Amino acid sequence: MSDVGQFERRVQKRVVELFGDDLDYTYRGNLKDAADNSNIIEPRLTDWLRRQGYEDGLINRALHELRRATAVGGGRLYDANRKVYFLLRYGHDVQLEAGQQSQHINYVDWHNPENNDFAIAEEVTVAGKHDKRPDIVLSINGIAVAVLELKRSTVSVTEGIRQMLDNQKPEFIQPFFSTVQLVMAGNDTEGLRYSVIQTPQKYWLEWKEPSELASPLDAALCQLCSKQRLLELIHDFIVFDAGTKKIARHNQYFGVKAGQQRVKDREGGILWHTQGSGKSLSMVWLAKWIRENIEDARVLIVTDREELDEQIEKVFYGVDEQIYRTSSGADLIEQLREGADWLLCTLVHKFGAGTGDEDDYAKAVERAVASGFKAHGNLFVFVDECHRTQSGKLHAAMRQLLPDATFIGFTGTPLLKDDKARSIEVFGSYIHTYKFDEAVEDGVILDLRYEARDIDQRITSPGKIDKWFDAKTNGLSDLAKADLKRRWGTLQKVLTAQSRLDKIVADIMFDMATRDRLMNDRGNALLVCSSIYEACKFYEAFSRTSLKKKCAIVTSYRPTADTIKGEETGEGETEALEKYATYRKMVADYFDISEEEAAGRVEDFEDDVKQKFIEQPGQMKLLIVVDKLLTGFDAPPATYLYIDKPMADHGLFQAICRVNRLDGEDKEYGCIIDYQDLFKSLESAVHDYTSAAFEDYDREDVAGLVKNRLDQARERLNDTRETVKALCEPVGQRPSTSDYLHYFCATDSGDQQQLKDNEPKRLKLYKHVGSFIRAYADLANEMDEAGYSQQETAEIAEEVKHYENVRREVKLASGDYVDLKVYEPDMRHLLDSYIEAEDSEVLSDFDEQGLVQLIVERGTAGAIASLPQGIRHDDDLSAETIVNNVRRVIIDERPVNPKYYDRMSVLLDNVIDQRRRRALSYREFLKELETIAGQVVRPGGESYPASIDSPARRALYDNLDSNEQLAVAIDDAVRTTKHHGWRGHRIKEREVHRAIADIMGREEHAEYNTEELFEIIKAQDEY
Repeated sequence: MSDVGQFERRVQKRVVELFGDDLDYTYRGNLKDAADNSNIIEPRLTDWLRRQGYEDGLINRALHELRRATAVGGGRLYDANRKVYFLLRYGHDVQLEAGQQSQHINYVDWHNPENNDFAIAEEVTVAGKHDKRPDIVLSINGIAVAVLELKRSTVSVTEGIRQMLDNQKPEFIQPFFSTVQLVMAGNDTEGLRYSVIQTPQKYWLEWKEPSELASPLDAALCQLCSKQRLLELIHDFIVFDAGTKKIARHNQYFGVKAGQQRVKDREGGILWHTQGSGKSLSMVWLAKWIRENIEDARVLIVTDREELDEQIEKVFYGVDEQIYRTSSGADLIEQLREGADWLLCTLVHKFGAGTGDEDDYAKAVERAVASGFKAHGNLFVFVDECHRTQSGKLHAAMRQLLPDATFIGFTGTPLLKDDKARSIEVFGSYIHTYKFDEAVEDGVILDLRYEARDIDQRITSPGKIDKWFDAKTNGLSDLAKADLKRRWGTLQKVLTAQSRLDKIVADIMFDMATRDRLMNDRGNALLVCSSIYEACKFYEAFSRTSLKKKCAIVTSYRPTADTIKGEETGEGETEALEKYATYRKMVADYFDISEEEAAGRVEDFEDDVKQKFIEQPGQMKLLIVVDKLLTGFDAPPATYLYIDKPMADHGLFQAICRVNRLDGEDKEYGCIIDYQDLFKSLESAVHDYTSAAFEDYDREDVAGLVKNRLDQARERLNDTRETVKALCEPVGQRPSTSDYLHYFCATDSGDQQQLKDNEPKRLKLYKHVGSFIRAYADLANEMDEAGYSQQETAEIAEEVKHYENVRREVKLASGDYVDLKVYEPDMRHLLDSYIEAEDSEVLSDFDEQGLVQLIVERGTAGAIASLPQGIRHDDDLSAETIVNNVRRVIIDERPVNPKYYDRMSVLLDNVIDQRRRRALSYREFLKELETIAGQVVRPGGESYPASIDSPARRALYDNLDSNEQLAVAIDDAVRTTKHHGWRGHRIKEREVHRAIADIMGREEHAEYNTEELFEIIKAQDEY
């Protein structure tokens, strides 16, 4: 019998057998009907702790501490999960009585996997605000540590991921996940995806490791969930990084594991993981392992830039590791000698006198060695960005100062061919590599698209140039004239630089108006210039466009008096004077301060514009740079990189990696625009770009780094077009609007279950149509150049119009239109720019308000008139669309007042039922829907006592069985107790909760649920 499209239960049965037969887990059974499926099975944990020799008194205290840690207060799952993790990883010191010595108790035996009780359970029904039933739960010693959702082979694994994320919400079974360390979703076609709690879908990971098993799902489960591997991942490869829990990718795991072996063997080496693949966390995990597994271990992290030194400090502080950052060479020597801190970081120049002269480094080291210096402890030196500090006198000084240390280099770029042999001599061979094309394939970073643009330059009147030069240099000797000509090379630089600059500015402004992510304010760009002066000229030009106050210069320049000393000649502005004036005006305009004040605010300016560039790209669309922001931790991500500067090797590699970072579903690649023809693509028809800009690298080290934009854009358009067609193929040949709505929404009008069941199909439609539109927009002006005939171009344009209308109609009919707006950018202006609008309606009525709001304001007739033509001329489709939208609002608003909106839901069901039984005419049906819509949008029309005079009091009154006195008392308590920003703030929330509990705890109010009431209170806007 074929296993194609097999049901989830069959997949689940096989997986359960796999855990029992191959991984030796104990089967706890099908717990669908079990009474109390907690994330801590206390009898199992108690039994295991007794077998470890702990007394009952210790066990009871340990259980109490673990239960206390699992409490998810105020919806802060992260905090509870972090507390539980630290209890599991480090154990707990228990003191039975005052004055007694504390005893340490461990919940898991991390060093002996077989000494633990590994178990698997299926169909685990978990009680919550709304019960949920995870497919598979894995536990260690009775503590739930992993949850797995399985899907049949024809259902995308992303549905399992979204299901897992739903389960972690307060509305469902959030507290269950307080102990969970690994979340997984899988099927037999795509394999397994894994992550940790509260990880957005796009950041879920795929494990890659050779396996003899044919099923990718079985292979990944065996690799991730074997007893030893699971313990190791939890113990050594999880961090809580400044508010986000993270787990290692496969490249980080195998890189750190290889590093651990080198450490054991006291051998150095180089860890090369490409830019954006998590090198800093690999450094953290390896450092923490060294500390815990090597006696008297100390780790020194060496960087070559102040910004990297600061960032290393932030990374380790973010994972609760205290790191000592040395302040000088003398401080470094003292810290190495004394050994008070196990973790240090320093700049490489602190190995010498700090003057920058390499001879001084050697002399400083000689003095330290002559004085009998010896570093304390078992020292391991991590050299960050080792491609810049791997050779020469600097490294020799480090080696001489620390002869017994083990040196490990970290780099995000490949090593130049000429450096490889020397690198092996300095550090040792590669420990582990993770190259660019591997990271792109894994979805860790994005692919890069490349295009070269030529800005023609020519001298229009050589004779006039010669006359101008003679006039301006009259009185100079021939030698002085020759020297001046050598300095400038050619007067073409003087006369045409501004013209060329203006053309580049116009070119970029055209992209800002037509290119995806630039025009919709979700993306941004970096412009790399050859000099600070050129950056200033670009800034002045952009300031005369719509980018005024939306672009900025970020360089190392500071407009101080010293920078213009001796520059005034009386003959006009020199470059130094122009830079000084431009910088001061830029900062002054930005902060609205005087130019005198601006000189001292440059660093504040840079910090502010960088933050805005990252967080509000619509307000800071372009940063103009020279060297800054192109390498290292401080470099912000972007979508477009414009290069107008000669670059090569490491500098170019790191610069172009600014645009390959993940940033929302609509960013599908990074784009490099090359005005310097760095890759020599215009002179050559070959697509092997490594022959120019990266010719000094080995070919395999930079394979697949950049791709021709038009070729890739055509491939992307074709792929997205076929995906959308395949998705809509089951609807039928030449389908009508009703066919699409019945397939993607519900066959039966207002059937909430059908709407819910078809939601995954709708999400795919929205996502893939959006990708199709973006792919078309990227090529709309260049279809001919991309190789499409006129007929093909017209067909594709028509298809884009058609599927955009389908998407809009499905969104409106299902009630998804407003809700899903935040998940994908509005591409309407792209369609308006590239597609004739004759057959496409602009639904401006729905730009700011939903269909239900329109019904309230205009009545059903007015709202129906605003629907697309395919819906509004069909009575059944119009009614179905209204019903679905009213239902959506009821569901969305229910947390604000559950009892009220439950009544509204019952009213809606009754009206739908009457219409099905033909007890209501179409006109009467619409009238009833209009009445319900009004009650849904504007609650409060019912009769309430005079004191129940606000939406919040009405919500309390409705959900406290019309207890007027109690509703007013609770409302007063909240208003007098709450502080600004109390929601999400654990301490402030606790104060409000305590005030409510004081009232609700009285005997006469015992029948009410304080926790449910607190959630209703948190949902009130007026609080």
